[in-house]
Amino acid sequence: MSIIEQTIDRVRAERRGPLIGYLPAGFPDLDTSVEAAIAIARNGVDIIEFGVPYSDPVMDGPVIQAACQRALANGFHTGHLFDAIARVTDAVDVPVLVMGYWNLILQRGVDRFAADLKAAGGVGIITPDLIPDEAEEWIAASDEHGLDRIFLAAPTSSDERLKLITESSTGFVYTVSTLGITGARADVDRAARGLADRLHAAGCERACVGIGISTAAQVREVLDYAEGAIVGSALVRSLAEGGVDAVARIAAELHQGTLR
Repeated sequence: MSIIEQTIDRVRAERRGPLIGYLPAGFPDLDTSVEAAIAIARNGVDIIEFGVPYSDPVMDGPVIQAACQRALANGFHTGHLFDAIARVTDAVDVPVLVMGYWNLILQRGVDRFAADLKAAGGVGIITPDLIPDEAEEWIAASDEHGLDRIFLAAPTSSDERLKLITESSTGFVYTVSTLGITGARADVDRAARGLADRLHAAGCERACVGIGISTAAQVREVLDYAEGAIVGSALVRSLAEGGVDAVARIAAELHQGTLR
């Protein structure tokens, strides 16, 4: 099993659910993003998801878009990502994934990106705008470098497509809780439960739900039917408004929702 799969299974064996935390690399600056990632790992986040700032983040809501724009304005480039990952993995024993738009990976070169990620200590990539049907090059590179490839499943996906996504993914399947862009919501869409059930029926062993999760209560609700909960905007907002101390405090609060 991959490191991500081992981590999810180990956490579940401890009678709690895995918490996956998203932060943009380089926000508000490179050093602070590293400190923030280390802080959330030390306060209950089991897997870190580092976003790669991109000029056209079509899946992201206003909080993450603003953070990515600030990182880019401060001079972030893709090479900084691997520096940040290496510094985080040197400090904490928590696996680090990348959330990256496919054009950025193509620009660097798929094999080069995979090799650089592996060398930095990263364990895989979530590709929000790449579908398995068009991922032959990435599937080959991820196999060669031992990286997880995590595809997205949406409530509108057919049963046939859910089976393809399940068979093509390693680590987990990113289970989109609702249609639309990322961002904290008062209620996580009921469609997420139905989608997780359909993924399990398609053979998925690790469905992790993201988009709209912002409270410990929502984390607890999601972990009742899925194998992991992904939180992004709530962490990014706390970092923007209160710095590293605030994001550490929010991570600790969210962690309370993972306890059974």
